Amino acid sequence: MAIRRCSGLFLAIFLLLHFNCLNAQSDTVRGQRTPRIVNIVNFIRLIEPRDPAVTKDVLYETVASQVALMKKYHLGGTFLLQYDALIDPRYQRLLKSLPRDQFEIGAWWELPQPLIERSGIKWRGKYAWDWHSDIGFSVGYTPEQRERIIDTYFADFKKIFGYYPRSVASWVIDAYSLDYMYDKYRIVASANCKDQVGTDGFTLWGGYWNQAYYPSRINAYMPAQHAEKQLPVPVFRMLGSDPIRQYADGSSVTTLEPVYGHAGGNEQWINWFFQTFSNDPALGFNYTQAGQENSFTWEAMRKGLELQMPIIARLKKEGKIRVETLEQSGRWFRKSYRLTPATTFAVTKDLGESDQKTLWYDSRFYRTNLLWKHGRLRIVDIHLFNEAVPDKYLHAVTTVNQSFFYTLPVVDGFQWGARGNPEGFRLMALKDGKEEDISGGDPIFTHAGSKTAHVLWPSVNGRFEIDLDEDKLSITAKDSPALDWFLDLNVAANAHTPLEKVDSTEATYIFDGHTYRLNVAQGSIGSGSPGSLYRIRPRNGRIVLRLADQSLQERR
Repeated sequence: MAIRRCSGLFLAIFLLLHFNCLNAQSDTVRGQRTPRIVNIVNFIRLIEPRDPAVTKDVLYETVASQVALMKKYHLGGTFLLQYDALIDPRYQRLLKSLPRDQFEIGAWWELPQPLIERSGIKWRGKYAWDWHSDIGFSVGYTPEQRERIIDTYFADFKKIFGYYPRSVASWVIDAYSLDYMYDKYRIVASANCKDQVGTDGFTLWGGYWNQAYYPSRINAYMPAQHAEKQLPVPVFRMLGSDPIRQYADGSSVTTLEPVYGHAGGNEQWINWFFQTFSNDPALGFNYTQAGQENSFTWEAMRKGLELQMPIIARLKKEGKIRVETLEQSGRWFRKSYRLTPATTFAVTKDLGESDQKTLWYDSRFYRTNLLWKHGRLRIVDIHLFNEAVPDKYLHAVTTVNQSFFYTLPVVDGFQWGARGNPEGFRLMALKDGKEEDISGGDPIFTHAGSKTAHVLWPSVNGRFEIDLDEDKLSITAKDSPALDWFLDLNVAANAHTPLEKVDSTEATYIFDGHTYRLNVAQGSIGSGSPGSLYRIRPRNGRIVLRLADQSLQERR
């Protein structure tokens, strides 16, 4: 018995060292640590009509305080100007005084009254800056009007700073505007809002979850699959989303924004976020955006920024992160990637006492999110990308205070589940005549090459290996050939899904007028348990899901 216990101990030590080695190796490519990039982006409005206490002076002092704090910690960054702030002499003097090799000045694409009227268009807003989608954003104007607005802004920017802006960002930008800005003015980078549902009238849901992507020429939110169909301007995802809670409640704001006391203004959350951002395995590169718009005022953001900036400075000094301007990151992305890359964002240790683990995987074909909670796995999100699907505002305008940007949902855990408890594919098994979730230990995240993420998950039923490739996902059971296991796609009782039909190897969906399919390349589809849309069973111990929209004409 002593010999068996001793050999078991040696085996345990070997496995522990092996897994630690895997995690150590998983964060390198050709011996180099994958980049972790931080953009500090603050955008500037001249007025804040929603609160009379937020005067022009309060807004200006907020920006001046941001500049002072960044200089204190020797951190450069990007300041983006709304047009009314662009033409204000105080902001011009302040921003022109910044070192050009450390700070970038660019465009914040909200459209106030002076810009609209100088472009020869009648102002429809209630205030000189109106934050509603149909008034303060490009989606509220015709393509011809958008061109005039862009020309006005870029011409005046050049008169003031002597060059055209290289970076343009906003909560939402339509494809027509982004295309025009690139073709005529050769912008280098853009950024849009994090994924959210309905917050402030903006819905962006199902896109490339974090990092950056090359958009389709006809859809600024949709990653393109082929070089000839893409706009060669990387779009970075803003605000530093919590990779677990921001998704579980897509109408909340749990981000790096310093004004939120439960997140970017909370010391425990900040330390956890930067720990996972800088140390957990990452395929390709990891990215986050720090900073805040001046409308929130210095008093509201001061605590959060004063907590964040020294951490960012320390991580930079330690060589764990790169702090860049948005333009610098855009140029690096263009140099590094011909097409939208595959990337991951992993969490191996959650905040506080939570035992949750997660892995986001994005490629030019799809995104997915794997979530472990209480030792059980759910695939809570799969969205497909198709460059041929235009955004709603390519030629049309919104006439309401709403704008909507979507991709193609196969699994939508937030919208098809309960708030704070996303549903999705459950990994299950039949044991003693009873269907139950498979339980296990901590997943091990690794990757090989530039496109494939690998997950090794030790469960009570043996090992499962999950491979996330650019256009497919596979799950393989190891060590338990007799195990009766499967995936059940569970949804809430009142969920409205776009599923149309299933057959033995395909599930067909119709969303927003577009038909697409989930193809099971290995395994089969059938009926599941009550509460599930369908069940996928393995063949020869393996399930392979093909995750490229089948309507795409592959030219690889």
